[in-house]
Amino acid sequence: MQVNIIDAYRTIVAIADTDLVGKQFEEGKKFLDIKETFYKGEEKNAEELKEIIHSFAREDATFNIVGKDSIEIAKNINLITENSIGTIDGIPYAMFLL
Repeated sequence: MQVNIIDAYRTIVAIADTDLVGKQFEEGKKFLDIKETFYKGEEKNAEELKEIIHSFAREDATFNIVGKDSIEIAKNINLITENSIGTIDGIPYAMFLL
């Protein structure tokens, strides 16, 4: 999975399944653009991703998470619930502030 930490007014943690980075998905009027400039960062395994999520969850960050594997990890550590997950063309995503 790719993790990109963006320092802005509020820290943004962009997480995406590696195979989705650089792709676009469309479903009706909904559009999901997994831009390399936003989501491409460092490749992380599941354990590393969990540590990063826990670390930034305490720091009032914004999370943008895309992809089945990335979403599953966020669900497993109770960062998100099923109600906070959307899908576009079968690709799950969640975007939220803590």
